[in-house]
Amino acid sequence: MRTNRRSVLSALALAPLSSSLIVGCKKKQKDTIVVGAYLSMTGSEAEFGISTRNGVQLAVDELNTRGGVLGKRFRLVVEDDRGDSTEAASAVTRLIDREGAEVIIGEVASSLSLSGGRVAQRRRIPMVSPSSTNEDVTRVGDYIFRVCFIDPFQGSVMARFAKELQINGQAVQKVAIFRDEASAYSTGLARAFRETFARLGGELVDEQSYHKGDTHFSAQLSGMLAKQPQAIFVPGYYTEVTLIAREARALGYTGPFLGGDGWDSPALFRNDENKLVGSYFSEGFAPDHPTSPVGEAFVRNYRQRFGHDANGLAALGYDAMLVAADAIRRAGQTDGPAVRAALAATQRFEGATGRISIDAQRNAIKSAVILEVREDAFRFHRAIEAT
Repeated sequence: MRTNRRSVLSALALAPLSSSLIVGCKKKQKDTIVVGAYLSMTGSEAEFGISTRNGVQLAVDELNTRGGVLGKRFRLVVEDDRGDSTEAASAVTRLIDREGAEVIIGEVASSLSLSGGRVAQRRRIPMVSPSSTNEDVTRVGDYIFRVCFIDPFQGSVMARFAKELQINGQAVQKVAIFRDEASAYSTGLARAFRETFARLGGELVDEQSYHKGDTHFSAQLSGMLAKQPQAIFVPGYYTEVTLIAREARALGYTGPFLGGDGWDSPALFRNDENKLVGSYFSEGFAPDHPTSPVGEAFVRNYRQRFGHDANGLAALGYDAMLVAADAIRRAGQTDGPAVRAALAATQRFEGATGRISIDAQRNAIKSAVILEVREDAFRFHRAIEAT
C-alpha cells in the first residue's frame, strides 16, 4: 500500500560525480533509491518491454509525486536486453555494478528472467518479475519474486475454459497444441494445459512445435489439421501467434485459437488481419473490467499519460514497482536481505491487477481473466478465481 506521508527531501546538493569513476561504477546517490529494470525494448518482443516500462515508470512517477519512500525519491534505470538470455544476465550485472540498483524489475519472458535472476540471486539483490509465469523462475532462489500467476494455474485455467467452450452448440472435446519448444514459458504452459485437459476427459489429438523466429508453419499445421481439432492451443508470443493463425486459416481451419498472456500486445490487431477474432487467452488484468479502485485509477492515469489503453503487461509492471516500494517502506531500509524479507511477507497488497499475496515459493496468489479477441480490442470475457 502507498504511504500517505510526504517525505522531506534533503536540502544538501549532491557532489557532482566524477566522469572517471573506478571501473565505471557510480556512487549511490544518497537521496535516491535506484530501481533497475531489464526488458526487451528492441527485438521481436519489444511490445512487452515497452508496455512494462510504461507501467513501471507510471508507478515511479506517482510514488515520487507523493514524496517517495523513506525520505528518498526513486530513480528508474532501464536496460535493453534485446530479448537475448546472455544479454539479460549482462544487463542485470550492469544495473547492479554500474548503476547501483537496489532492486531489480524484470523480465517478462521467463527464459530471460531465469538468466537475469541468477545474477540478482548471486548478488543478493531482490528481483520482482512482473509477468514471467514459468514456475522455475522463482526457484532460482530466495531473492526472486513475481506478481503474476504461474503456468500451472494459467494452463489449468485455459484447459478448463476449453473443456467448457461451445462451438456452434457443440462442446469442445478435441484440441491440438502448437508450442515453442525452445521457450520455458511455452513448454511449461503447454504441459499444464495438456495434463489438466486430459484429466477433465478431453482428447489431445496432436501436439506440434516450432522455434522462435520461424515464419512458416504449414508443414506442422497440415498434419495437425488433418486430425480435425476443434480448437488449437498456442502458448506462445504474439509475434509467432499472428503468423500461425494466418497460415492455419489459409489451410481451412475455422475454429478458435486459445492462448496465454504472451498474446497480450496491440501488435495482435495490427498483424493478424482479423484471423484471431473469436479466439481467447488468459491474462491477469482486463483494462475494460478493473476490479478495484486502484485498477480503475491505473486505467485512467495510464490512458492520460500515454494516450492509449493499458494492457496486462503494463498493469503488472506497475504492480511490480508498487510491491517493491511497499517492501522497502516496510523494511525501513534498502539493504537486500531486509527488502527480501519484506517482499516475502507481502499479503493482500491492493494493486492494479487486484489483491496480491506472496506465497512460500515467492509466487503471487492471483486470479485470472479470459480475454476475447475482437476486431480492434481485447474484451473481458470472464474471471477465474485462484483456488
